[in-house]
Amino acid sequence: MSGGEILVKITISGHPGSGTSTLVDGISNHFSWTSLNGGQIFRDEAVKRKMSLSEFGDLCSSDFTVDKSLDEILKQNMLDENGPDVMESRLSGWWAYKLGIDCVRLWLEVNDIVRAERVVIREGVSIEDAMIQNTKRSELDNSRYMELYGLVPEDREPYTHVIDASELNVEQVLSEALKILEGRN
Repeated sequence: MSGGEILVKITISGHPGSGTSTLVDGISNHFSWTSLNGGQIFRDEAVKRKMSLSEFGDLCSSDFTVDKSLDEILKQNMLDENGPDVMESRLSGWWAYKLGIDCVRLWLEVNDIVRAERVVIREGVSIEDAMIQNTKRSELDNSRYMELYGLVPEDREPYTHVIDASELNVEQVLSEALKILEGRN
């Protein structure tokens, strides 16, 4: 890192439906910071390949080069002095930790039912389907990440902070994150 400047100010990680994208938007708007959403990169790649998220997840499970290429995009953006201030992805905290980037590495914790309710709102599926999809996706992802990198995203090792957002609304989660960031300056 040139000049001791922090490239990424915060990484935000959490399971699908935990509210990471919403938190990224809130932090970016509050500070006028730039951001990169790993989930959006994943979704864009699925659309580009004309695949559902589930199909693309299955492809990533069977062809690790796809997953590794997406992770390399994230890592390169973290190291780019013109890269984003806020980085969101399931593994962004791990990458910042392993790359030695001194930034806030936040895990957003949310219970399974709240996560499913949020997926219902975002994707318009039933609560039962959301629960099944979340469980399947977490199992596939955890298996893949263990095989690829020897890690599980929710292991607390790389994170400097954890916010349990299960009982918090959007404004309260943002407030907690802003306190963490403002305490660091």
